[in-house]
Amino acid sequence: MRALKMNGTGNAFLLVDAREQAFAVTPGGVRNLAEVYAFDQLLVLEPSEQAAARYRIWNRDGGEVGACGNGARCAGWYLTQQSGTDTALLDTAYGLTEARRTGDFRISVDLGPALTRWQDIPLAREMDTVALDYALESGGIRLSQPGAVSMGNPHIVFNVPELEGLPVEVLGPMAETDPLFPQGVNAGFMQIRDRSLIRLRVWERGAGLTKACGTGAAAAIVAGHRKGLLDRQCRVAVDGGELAIDWREDNHVWLEGPVELEGEVTL
Repeated sequence: MRALKMNGTGNAFLLVDAREQAFAVTPGGVRNLAEVYAFDQLLVLEPSEQAAARYRIWNRDGGEVGACGNGARCAGWYLTQQSGTDTALLDTAYGLTEARRTGDFRISVDLGPALTRWQDIPLAREMDTVALDYALESGGIRLSQPGAVSMGNPHIVFNVPELEGLPVEVLGPMAETDPLFPQGVNAGFMQIRDRSLIRLRVWERGAGLTKACGTGAAAAIVAGHRKGLLDRQCRVAVDGGELAIDWREDNHVWLEGPVELEGEVTL
């Protein structure tokens, strides 16, 4: 079966179009493919009666997840290329969502509404999601009171004074497996440069430290705005480049940025 190696601002994917030929996915199979093709997530497009494709995501550890923003941008780019149009509708776990071409290799996608109730994250117990009563400590570093947001997947976001040199590889796994987060959590570490620009690194549950996380970028802006620190429209500098976030008044968050086609493989 044909598959595409792609990335969205450095976030690495293997994209499989299974709309005409079924593609069986197992956790072990995903892990094996990840070893060969070095991706963060496996993206599979399946038939949909409501949209151009049903969009499904597996992390490199073999677990299926409900949302991946940069993956949706890559899937949207592929579908617009196939149809010769500037828009494509995706059938996702969080509902129908639109992808829009904004340049030759640039795509914007509607990530849906930002969810901020503690039950929606979800958390194991009731807590103020603007600033959780929660902290991480390691090697003399203590980070506390992260914001919590669900973008179809759970996120917490810590404000940090300086991101470079922060041991995200140590702190991230501590949060990912904490009992406070029954479905695990994506841990974001955000340095605010001004009200419309942040630097961000995200430890993704089931994938580890990635060069970009689209839903993580969205969650960071929502969390920062709820604390009164950021505007609703922001640029997000990640290890793989730059993303743009627009948290609109209808509560939907749009993610925009570049995609790259790295090549085609046969599975």
